[in-house]
Amino acid sequence: MRAYLLMMAIAAVVTFFATHAVRRFAAKRNLHIAIRERDAHSTPTPRLGGIAMYLGFLATILIAWPLGWFSSVFANPGQVIAIVVSVTLIALVGVLDDLYDLDWTLKLAAQFVVGGLLAWQGVQIVSLPISGLTIGSFGTSLISTVFITVLVMNAVNFIDGLDGLVAGVVLIGTGVFFAYTYLLAQQTSPTDYFSLSGLLSAIIMGMCIGFLPHNWHKAKIFMGDSGAYQLGLLMAISALAVTGQVDAGAVTKNALLPAFIPLLLPLAILILPLLDFSLAVVRRMRAGLSPFAADRKHIHHRLQDFGHSHLGAVLVFYAWTTLISTSFLLLFFYPGWLVAIYFVVGLLACMLYTAWPLIARRRQTAKSK
Repeated sequence: MRAYLLMMAIAAVVTFFATHAVRRFAAKRNLHIAIRERDAHSTPTPRLGGIAMYLGFLATILIAWPLGWFSSVFANPGQVIAIVVSVTLIALVGVLDDLYDLDWTLKLAAQFVVGGLLAWQGVQIVSLPISGLTIGSFGTSLISTVFITVLVMNAVNFIDGLDGLVAGVVLIGTGVFFAYTYLLAQQTSPTDYFSLSGLLSAIIMGMCIGFLPHNWHKAKIFMGDSGAYQLGLLMAISALAVTGQVDAGAVTKNALLPAFIPLLLPLAILILPLLDFSLAVVRRMRAGLSPFAADRKHIHHRLQDFGHSHLGAVLVFYAWTTLISTSFLLLFFYPGWLVAIYFVVGLLACMLYTAWPLIARRRQTAKSK
């Protein structure tokens, strides 16, 4: 655990100071785009935080590589190099988009290239806990891997509309996912707790921790597409890698639900981003627009229109992400009925907080009569 905490701290420190440097550079060079109608901020703000996050990722990988702790993680250097190249490519495309607003087809093509590169180098779904099912062909694994990678990257990017929203949601969700990967490693390899999923999760958390102080409301810098794509890509890689740690053939009926956690937990963490992404695609295609056309009808925009403050809308996402992700993690420890009680109590609390502006307005109306 100390090794993971050290990697998290390195990623956080490098990202924090790199973000400060990028902020100063962007301000000096006036590197920001004009405020758009859908934007929640009113002051021109640079969107190049992804550069600092990339530096945090790269520095941590380079430091972790020669350390004996992570020898098993770097035993396949080709795979690690593919991950670094993929993150570098998507970060570069994101930076170009943040500066020049690239066409959505170029960004989507880059995402498919990145997903294909990862699958080609073995970062892919290995097995599913469905009657011991192992992915039978390279083609099936490649298609499913690319689909998941592109989906997660876009889901994370779609909610990047409020200060601290993406970094906080990803930090909470990845924290829960890291706890799961660490516990899984203890069970599957008692003599070696280190895994690719665990290392990447620690780096993701460090990137978010280092970036959040600069991005908290009112934000001094945004992560932009470069940062959101990086976080989504690294989350997807972590989820794909952890499927190989579960022996699908050894899953019994009683252990079936916990065995599904490698697949369910990443989806649970991103349930709101995935919902937002799905609604946006349907909404835009029905209007005859590109599924990646921008608008001001995302869930976080609707929460503000409903009456939540900027911070209040962000906290709604935090609350729901915490409830859903922790509920799935608790299935690893406790009986389903006990987790259900926890979930129902949390559900009522989240619903109450989400609906609070409406409740407050009705109370105010009742008092004024």
